[in-house]
Amino acid sequence: MTIVQFAPFQSLVQPAFWHALTNLKIDVLRLSDDALPVSATYTTGRAVKDRESGKEIALGCNLSVGGDAFEDSPQVPHNAVLAKGLFKNFNTIEDFKNADKTALFNHLTDEIWKSITVDKSTALLTRFLLITFADLKKYKYFYWFAFPAFATKPAWEIDGEWSGAHEALGDDALSAIQAQLHESLHPFFLVRTKDGKTEIAPVEEYDAFFAGIPPEQRTIGFVDPSAQPNNPGWPLRNLLAYLLALHPEVAHGVRILCWRDVDPPAPGSPADGWKSRFGVVKQGAGAAAPAALEKPAAVGWEKNIQGKLGPRVADLAPMMDPTRLADQAVDLNLKLMRWRILPALDLDKVANTRCLLLGAGTLGCYVARTLMGWGVRTITFVDSARVSFSNPVRQPLFDFEDCLNGGKPKAACAAEKLKKIFPGVNATGHNLSIPMPGHPIPPASVAQAKKDVAALEALFDAHDAVFLLMDSRESRWLPTVLGAAKGKLVLNAALGFDTFLVMRHGARTPDAQGKRLGCYYCNDIVAPTDSLTDRTLDQMCTVTRPGLASIAASTAVELLVSMLQHPEGIHAPAPPPQTSSSSGDAALPPGTESILGIVPHQLRGFLAQFRNVPIVGPAYSKCTGCSETVLKAYETDGFDMLLRAFNETEFLPSLTGLDKLYEEAQATLENDDFVDAEEDDF
Repeated sequence: MTIVQFAPFQSLVQPAFWHALTNLKIDVLRLSDDALPVSATYTTGRAVKDRESGKEIALGCNLSVGGDAFEDSPQVPHNAVLAKGLFKNFNTIEDFKNADKTALFNHLTDEIWKSITVDKSTALLTRFLLITFADLKKYKYFYWFAFPAFATKPAWEIDGEWSGAHEALGDDALSAIQAQLHESLHPFFLVRTKDGKTEIAPVEEYDAFFAGIPPEQRTIGFVDPSAQPNNPGWPLRNLLAYLLALHPEVAHGVRILCWRDVDPPAPGSPADGWKSRFGVVKQGAGAAAPAALEKPAAVGWEKNIQGKLGPRVADLAPMMDPTRLADQAVDLNLKLMRWRILPALDLDKVANTRCLLLGAGTLGCYVARTLMGWGVRTITFVDSARVSFSNPVRQPLFDFEDCLNGGKPKAACAAEKLKKIFPGVNATGHNLSIPMPGHPIPPASVAQAKKDVAALEALFDAHDAVFLLMDSRESRWLPTVLGAAKGKLVLNAALGFDTFLVMRHGARTPDAQGKRLGCYYCNDIVAPTDSLTDRTLDQMCTVTRPGLASIAASTAVELLVSMLQHPEGIHAPAPPPQTSSSSGDAALPPGTESILGIVPHQLRGFLAQFRNVPIVGPAYSKCTGCSETVLKAYETDGFDMLLRAFNETEFLPSLTGLDKLYEEAQATLENDDFVDAEEDDF
């Protein structure tokens, strides 16, 4: 008799599995190398017909692993068998190479043998092992499958030859089996014909189902993933081990049905249209009674494409869509932060924050790049200028070509460059002038100004955070009013020669103590006026130390992210003045820190001394930017109120009461002068 040669499983890994593994590694496993459950499926063996010779060519005995392999309830295709396995990922390639694979394999065979001998179950007969190492920077995945199968000694032999199942069982019996398996698929099943009726049952019901049935009429079936005519699939090895352990009499011969028919033959097709195979197998000569439930040796590590025992490599980088590669790669550094340093970091909250940048100059370029580094996906620029030849060396989103032919519009050009850096960013640019107090609007331009204000209001409504990155003091007034009225997160960055200011505007509503933080204008006792007219060249250009803008811009973005990570968000309390990183945590009042540290109100940077000073400034009741008087006037009168602020120098002081404050101060000074004069006379 001929020894039975089994067709081994071959792993078929779908590309979606590697994406699932990538997400699992970054978001769930991180540095853990704990073993996890994994699922796979296999179906009946398939063959294709060679067009030239007309012969059937058997396809591989595949075990398929897909994108839902790590889910608790994976989607199992119709007529497919679910196989449960053990998955273990290693953190380094050295750990993968040096892993005790024998111990892992033996652990799995112990589980299978216990399931057979103790639980008397076939549930783990197709259990498998998958070990991996994922190089997520290069998108290379090293993996090795093991499909443990017990090697019974002496080996199983086929009595005669494998033949078509229709020859042994007949068409009626096969049709009955197919109908019952179609209704409820069993990976391993029993077959009997009793009173002219063919029935199937789970293998676990062997004794009861075959009671009164002669051995020569008992048939054991299994869903066979092999299409080789003389080589049954790998699951049969463990099925025979199960039968031999629990029903030793099968050693003298057992009828095996290799089920390979998903559908019955088409009507009118020849009798040999059934693909299933049948044979009688028995242990070879010299078979002795096995020791009481002693676990036999097992084999099953998969060979690589060179035909040797060793791992395989899946290199997805050349196959992947570059845009998708970039989308996963840009967030890699951020997600790695959560592995050890900041497990509670809410990256989704940062990524989903829609940011409006007013100004696409030096500050705007650096702010945008830092926002992208934090994974922000929506960035909108507003600017009315064009790229000039002095810009590219200081503003990293522009180059020489952008300056030609009068220069490209800055806002649209900056947005275009962000998309070149990362195509997945939602970047847009708006060429828009922001009306300012102290810059009267001629009657002929009022309609355009109203249109510009409406466009700016719509942009504020569509965004969550606003950065004020303009060159002049008065250009920040309208955005300050809009940000306060609409409850937006407003970040301000302003530059001197070697100093900078970065601040967040306070919320409109006071805290529990009735206090609220101020805005950019709260420290002023004068209204914003024209600061742009009659300036020399050095005053018209932003003359700063070249490294200052990137420091201020990065600080502004980090302040936003710290605020987003604070549970109170825009209402996050500011730490006391002079709080620095060197201060002990015990000195900080409760609730002043986010997971990233303190959330200061203002930071004054002094590059000459290489130091930053945190400052807290309360809101001012007569502020021309965020006081309730100004906000209610805007909400009541809308553009008409704004137009008066643009055109009338005294409107804002009169509205807020700063004019009376100024008059009182002048009167006090005059009285002081009078006293001084009287004293001089003496």
